[in-house]
Amino acid sequence: MEMHRSDDDLSLAAEQGRICALVAKGQRDLQRRAAEHSELFSARPFDPALYSSIAMAMAFSSPWCTVEELRFANRMVLWGFALDFQVDYLAKSREEVDRVTAETLAVVDGAAPAAEDPLGRFLAELCGELTRSPGYPEARALWREAVHRTLAAMAREYDWRESTAAGQPPSYEEYLDNADNLACTVVNVAHWIRTGDADVHRRLPELVAASDQVQQVLRLVNDLATHERDREWGDLNAITLVGDPTEVARRAAELTQSCRKTLADLADRCPREATYLTRQLGYTSGFYGSTDFWGSR
Repeated sequence: MEMHRSDDDLSLAAEQGRICALVAKGQRDLQRRAAEHSELFSARPFDPALYSSIAMAMAFSSPWCTVEELRFANRMVLWGFALDFQVDYLAKSREEVDRVTAETLAVVDGAAPAAEDPLGRFLAELCGELTRSPGYPEARALWREAVHRTLAAMAREYDWRESTAAGQPPSYEEYLDNADNLACTVVNVAHWIRTGDADVHRRLPELVAASDQVQQVLRLVNDLATHERDREWGDLNAITLVGDPTEVARRAAELTQSCRKTLADLADRCPREATYLTRQLGYTSGFYGSTDFWGSR
């Protein structure tokens, strides 16, 4: 019995070591990309722990992927963080937010980014790789929609920050329905276009619906972990809107149960993608139980 347990421990540790090797390679690649796009990633919150956290999240969520597949996914997540920082912290007016939106959608539609648009240049590199994926022509409209939803959600939160300061915050339900500002589903869509087969590409609308459910849970889990930081940075947070972290935790648990049912049903048709979402949900919930992705402001 002891020998059997020892063998199991050995196999488990070996698998964890293999995943951590993917993390190490991913982190080094992200640090290189950040150095090459230094205009985007020079601020203090983009610290080495952010890059390692991104690489860990993707490797533990999708450990069957190759280094190349994870490299693309990691870079997509990093782009999401850069977009969030541009809209949330660098934009000084709604006009600037609209400019970021227009420039980003233009790149998604195939336009060359302007020389003074580092966010667009980074996205253009990612789009170039994505468009070479076999499933891209069929999934192009859905990809553009996912990007547009993310941009619209970030712009909406930008407006809410101002309206909240004026005493008119969004409702809890409105806030939760705006979870695309987390930029989780948009990354998942790109990841599935890049790694999925023809059947996965046909089922992308169903996968997006499941990802949106997971994204809402992660929105609340994130808020439970980052309430103090959000208050310091001036960000909206579910706890601030509700006034009770217990209620936010209760709703997160309720939504998690709903997600588990959705993903169990999805597993019959898209087993790998359902496992990916399940692992993403579990890993991120555990991660936010102790820390956060961003470094200090």
